[in-house]
Order: sequence, then C-alpha cells, then structure tokens
Amino acid sequence: MPLDWIDYRDAVRLYHLQQVEYACGELLYRIHGGFNSRTGHHSVLDVNSIIATRGDSYASIRANRSYTPPLSNEALFARDGYLCLYCGGRFRHTDLSRDHVTPMSQGGTDGWKNVVTACKRCNNHKAGRTPEQASMKLLAVPFVPTHAEYVYLRGRRVLSDQMQFLLAHFPRSSPLHERIRMRES
Repeated sequence: MPLDWIDYRDAVRLYHLQQVEYACGELLYRIHGGFNSRTGHHSVLDVNSIIATRGDSYASIRANRSYTPPLSNEALFARDGYLCLYCGGRFRHTDLSRDHVTPMSQGGTDGWKNVVTACKRCNNHKAGRTPEQASMKLLAVPFVPTHAEYVYLRGRRVLSDQMQFLLAHFPRSSPLHERIRMRES
C-alpha cells in the first residue's frame, strides 16, 4: 500500500534501521558512506524509487476504507486538475480558491465532497449561493480521494515506475485514470 513520499535521507534512515522489507523500481541514489576501520570495507547503499517497509498502525489506519485524507488547497487543486469547475479555465495555484458547493452558511461542510476548485472570479460571482441559485453549472462531481490517489496528488515529480505502482492502488472508477492517460499521450 503506498504510504507517503519521503526524501532520500529518510529512505537511508529506514535502511539503516533495517525497516526496509524490499525495494523495487529504479535505482535513484547510490550513497557512499565511510570506511570500516577494522575491515576496510567501504559502505555503499542503493536507494530505489519504491521501498516497502514493515507494516505499522499508521499504515493500517490509512489502508482502512473509511480513511479520509486531510483536505488542503494544494491537494484539492491537484484533484481538480487546476481547473475552475465552473468556467473550465486552467489557472495557476495563486489564481484559484476553494469553493463550497453548498455554502457553509447554508449548512454545507468543509469536506472533499462539498468543495471544488474555482477561479476567484467564479467564486466571487457564486458568493454564498449554491450553483443552482447562482445559475452556474458544476463541471464535475467532487469526490474523496483514496489514500493512493492522495499520495499521487501530493507528489511533485512522479517517476514512471512510481506511477505504475500508485495506479495499481487506484480504484477502477477513479476519475484520475483519464487525466493520467491524457498526460501520457
């Protein structure tokens, strides 16, 4: 089960603590350590793009079907492909905002199923109304990403072998499959 993104220093620490069960994917780094004064052996550690660690309670919590990833604007904007889900325009992060489909003033919640990415102009136009009240059409249905989808959404530069690993953990019905296919073609 994909857990999280870590940098090479954290990966080296996991290798050192003997918590890595196996590694797969591409070789990313070859770390050269010091020399053993007794044997003269020079330590070298290979760090792959995917490492599997021993299970822990943190992993089992995230694997639970009822797990809901934390909502952040960064992950929300990535989920929606940096598109305004009202006008369909693609915008930079700084030109986007979080819109509550059912405004909180009307009983809406600040959760994945009630928030979408909106450009600031559309969000201001919609104001404290529902899309129907504002005569605005919502272009996609908001959804709660699974943990694997959330890991992907938080990734900055996902390598092809990491992408294959993550895709294997996406639900078949995930709207992200189509977006990823379009990027690859």
